[in-house]
Amino acid sequence: MASSTTPKQRLALAICDFLSTSLTDGTLTAEEKDSIDIAINCISESFNVDPSDKAAVQSAIGNQSLFQIYSVYEKLKNAVPPKPAESSSSSSTAAAGSSSSSTSEPTEEQKKQAEALKSKGNAAMAAKDYPTAIDYYTQALAIHPTNPIYLSNRAAAHSANRDHEAARADAEAAVAIDPHYTKAWSRLGLARFALGDAKGAMEAYQKGIEYEGNGGSEAMKKGYETAKRRVEELAAEESAASSRGAGAGAGTRSGGGGGGLPDLGSLFGGGGGGGGGGMPDFASIMNNPMFASMAQNLMSNPDLMANLMNNPRLRQLADQFGRGGGMPDLGSLMSDPSIAEMARNLMGGGGAGRGGGGSSS
Repeated sequence: MASSTTPKQRLALAICDFLSTSLTDGTLTAEEKDSIDIAINCISESFNVDPSDKAAVQSAIGNQSLFQIYSVYEKLKNAVPPKPAESSSSSSTAAAGSSSSSTSEPTEEQKKQAEALKSKGNAAMAAKDYPTAIDYYTQALAIHPTNPIYLSNRAAAHSANRDHEAARADAEAAVAIDPHYTKAWSRLGLARFALGDAKGAMEAYQKGIEYEGNGGSEAMKKGYETAKRRVEELAAEESAASSRGAGAGAGTRSGGGGGGLPDLGSLFGGGGGGGGGGMPDFASIMNNPMFASMAQNLMSNPDLMANLMNNPRLRQLADQFGRGGGMPDLGSLMSDPSIAEMARNLMGGGGAGRGGGGSSS
């Protein structure tokens, strides 16, 4: 089917691909799925195309998605101001020449002007005057709107100026125009990472490594590894949060401590934590994800550790246990407000990090 499709059918496939991708990349929520499926069905039936035909979709969009292609169009549509209308006395030849000049390559003289503006932008970047750098790159793009270097440099200036949305748009436009210009992939990776899209950053750096060849540059590989670590951290945090949620839920179901506290009786491997039962099963304790989370929070919080060691009730219970008094009644223990508050703190959570860098061409 890919070889026999018309341009309109390829556009219909690109639209279907955009709609499907919007459900998986977080643009739309799962609640929108039914509506999007209906829209895709209507488009595919009306244009007689098959969105599930991967070869046909690949033929329609190539290496860039419809959104990336449209991003380039948005960047370029107003970059060159329209020519004034020709007078009625102009010849048809002159009108044709004017029409073609609006889409033609800039002249050598114009390219020199654009390069001079880019150089001024680079100097402003070196001086950390990012708004001025952005202005110079924008002027250069008005003369030569399809130059990926100018777009990539402006992306770097936007990133330095902490406008990461604008940086991402410029970098996406640059890689759509020339995917072989690898600095643009690096700047796209940085912008996506700064916006919290670690997976998208990883993909951008991976593309840069592929286009650089020979395993990629050290800077590109470092960006990729940083993004990859963040993706793994987020997965681990999600898994830990899920485990904590499951543990807290189990504690609530078994009648454990009120206000979201765990069932400490089951945590210590006993049948209710009563006070005469001897030593707890420490192997079971250390294999309990809830206890592991509590221990991690305790070791990372010196203030919490100090409060725990200085609590008079806990010190009294430790002395009692040391004299052979057996395990305390955990139900009674949790009725102490200070102990209950410490237990809540022990069930708390932790943080994360960021990174990035770049230079003008």
